[in-house]
Amino acid sequence: MSDIIIEPIEAYGLNSKNRPKQLFSKVGIVGCGTVGQTIALMISQKDIEVVFIELDEEKIRTAKESMEKELDSMIEHWGMTPGEKRAVLSRINGYVGYENLAGCDLIVESIRSKSRERRITSRKEVFRRIEEVVCPECIIATNSTTIVITELSSELEHKERCVSLHFLTNTPNARMIEVVRGLYTSDLVYDKVIKFVNMIGKEAILCEESPGLISVRVFVAQLNEACEVLMEGVGTMSDIDKTMRIGLGQVLGPFEMADKIGLDKVLRWMENLYNEFGDRKYMASPIIKKLVRANNLGRISGRGFYMYDHGKKINDFIK
Repeated sequence: MSDIIIEPIEAYGLNSKNRPKQLFSKVGIVGCGTVGQTIALMISQKDIEVVFIELDEEKIRTAKESMEKELDSMIEHWGMTPGEKRAVLSRINGYVGYENLAGCDLIVESIRSKSRERRITSRKEVFRRIEEVVCPECIIATNSTTIVITELSSELEHKERCVSLHFLTNTPNARMIEVVRGLYTSDLVYDKVIKFVNMIGKEAILCEESPGLISVRVFVAQLNEACEVLMEGVGTMSDIDKTMRIGLGQVLGPFEMADKIGLDKVLRWMENLYNEFGDRKYMASPIIKKLVRANNLGRISGRGFYMYDHGKKINDFIK
C-alpha cells in the first residue's frame, strides 16, 4: 500500500490576499446629520459596510440614536425585522478622525455650512483631508446639488476620481440618484459609480454639470410658482398641494415637500441658484423668507407652511 500523501488544505483555498474583492465593500460618509444618516442607512441595508466621520463623540452618539429610531419606525410599519435592524446597525460605525476612512472604496461628503463661501471652503478642505488618507483608487463624491464637483476637486492631486452623487434623502424610497461627472472625472470612475448606484437598488440619472442639477432646479421653480398662485388668491395652500398630488400624481405637493426638506435648506438652494443664474424664477418668494426668519422651518421645527405634531401634519399655518 502506497504511503498516504498529506497536503495542507490552505494551498487549495483562497486566502485573504487572493480572495476577490467586492467592487464596493466599504463606503465612507463625512458628516452624519440628517442627510448623512439617510445615506448611511440606505447603503448599509444593501450589506455594505459604512464608516462615518463626525466632529465629536456626542454627534456620533446622536447620529446613531437617530438612525436606530428610524429603523424602529420601519419595524413598527412592518418594513423590517428586529434581526435585520441589528444587522444594519452592525455595519455602521462612527469615528472622529479622518484616518478611519482608509480602506474605503467610495466616500460621500455630506457636510452642512450656512454661507456659500463657507460651504465651498469647508468642502474643499474635506476633500483634501480625505485624499491624504485614502488610496488613489478610492472615489470621492459630494452630495451637494448647488456646488459643482469640478470646483470642489480642482485642488486635488487625483481630480479624476471625483464625482457628484445626489441622493434624494427627503424621499429615500425614490428609485433614482443623480450622477454628475466633473471636468476631470475619468470614464472608469464614472462607470464604477453607475455600478454602485445599481448595487444599492437605484437607477442612475445622468446629469450634465450644473448647479441644482435636475431635481432642485425644477422643484424650487415649482415652489416659487405655487407661492405666487397662493399670494394671488387663485387657490388655498391645501388646494394647491392637493392639485399637484391628485391631479398630477406627485407624492407630496410643493408646500408639503418644502416643509419636509426644511425651508432653511430650500432657501439656501434658491439663493445659490439665483446667484449662479440671475434668473428671477429662482429668487425666493417673500413667504419663504418670512417663514425662515421666524424659524418656522417645516416639520423639523413643528411649523412651516403647515403645523405639525410629532412630524404629522395637523393644520395649515399659512392661510
